[in-house]
Amino acid sequence: MTAWPPAHELADAVRSGARSARQVTEEALAAVEAGNGALGAFVVVAPDLARAAADAVDATVAAGQDPGPLAGVPIGVKDLEDCVGLPTSHGSRPFQGRPPVAVDSIHVARLRAAGAVPLGKTAAPEFGTLSWTRTKAWGTARNPWDTRLTPGGSSGGSAAAVAGGLVPLATASDGGGSTRSPAGFCGLVGHKASFGRIPDHRPTGSMTSVVGALATTVRDAARHLDVAAGPDPRDRSSLPAPGLSYEEAIDALDVAGLRARWSTDLGFAAVDPEVATVARAAADALAEAGGLVLDEEPVTLTDPVRTWLTGGALDMWLALEDDMWPAVADDLTLYSRRALEQTAELPIPRLVAPARRRAVLEREVAALFTEVDVLLTPTTAVPAFVAEGPPPAEIAGRAVHPAMATPFTMVANLCWNPSTSVPAGRTAAGLPVGLMVTTRHHRDDVALRLTRVLEQARPWPRTAADA
Repeated sequence: MTAWPPAHELADAVRSGARSARQVTEEALAAVEAGNGALGAFVVVAPDLARAAADAVDATVAAGQDPGPLAGVPIGVKDLEDCVGLPTSHGSRPFQGRPPVAVDSIHVARLRAAGAVPLGKTAAPEFGTLSWTRTKAWGTARNPWDTRLTPGGSSGGSAAAVAGGLVPLATASDGGGSTRSPAGFCGLVGHKASFGRIPDHRPTGSMTSVVGALATTVRDAARHLDVAAGPDPRDRSSLPAPGLSYEEAIDALDVAGLRARWSTDLGFAAVDPEVATVARAAADALAEAGGLVLDEEPVTLTDPVRTWLTGGALDMWLALEDDMWPAVADDLTLYSRRALEQTAELPIPRLVAPARRRAVLEREVAALFTEVDVLLTPTTAVPAFVAEGPPPAEIAGRAVHPAMATPFTMVANLCWNPSTSVPAGRTAAGLPVGLMVTTRHHRDDVALRLTRVLEQARPWPRTAADA
């Protein structure tokens, strides 16, 4: 496992000429070669492409120019996102073996322009649908804290790569918790930006998904957002430029006196008692360090899990190409196949109920954020579970749906709030637990500033090897 400095420190060293991007890339390729077999984090690695990108960064430095705030930082790119020179398989056997794509996603293009060096594609469950990462196409991704367990999903490969020290930063996406849940399971920082903050021109039916990154420090997450944020005409939902530096905000923003509310269960979830205890202790520490006014008045929301599950099926249909279904049915994982079968002939009136439930949830969350500025919860209801899945069928003595292992994250997706998971501590078995900080619409700066406050008050191991 490589002892990487934080991504921002690495980039600043390359920008100054203290380190070469080529040297850093060779170290990263060696780390992937040594560690990926145990983790299954990367599904495709492209050394020649990475070396060429690194050499371009070094040439820019040699010419006396600034290659950008992510100069020379080796990254993994989640296998749901396009990266020039690499294939996109969506974690699905029918897409496996296709040629490399010719156009970057908006997100990846911005990271490249900032000097980042993509090494390859990281594992994701098929179409990003699960909270663990196992596919027919690529096998199983594993958690560096305990390789018997999952790094989460759907950004499981990225989480394993960063927590395992293969790379210091990796892209992620979050349609129902797919950045934050892996961050919670792997002891990382995962920020789900406000919907539209980072443009994404991929089609989506649910309008819940936000691209992002997994990092080991809040500053890395903030620098990533500075690079990635801003409008693009290809995404009609993209927000105007934020008009601030998130990296500056994590040190300068005054958060004293903000009203925060703790909820163990949001009124509907079953939660592992140890997870609740660890996360609550971190919430108390954050409130004390940041000068927050913390209460625990009851929060009772319309169960977001049921609403979110309906929207996820629509996104799967959009991920398939014309005429693929049902010809590819036997090549799909059981969950994807069942979801497609169950919705193949779904009449439009059946979509009305979840749309109405979502509208109710949006009103409830809007009302909550008139009372408080910040909502604090555990990131997940359980610690990392078995790598091959499924999640536990019982939590705290209560029978639950598999999606209830990660029940809290979906609220911010459905309602478009910014939300960040940061390490809260560990269970008695040594497994990471996350604290989730959710804020009002568009206040990514508040979420990141608060998580920086906690990072300063209670520093965490940046990788599994640091524990």
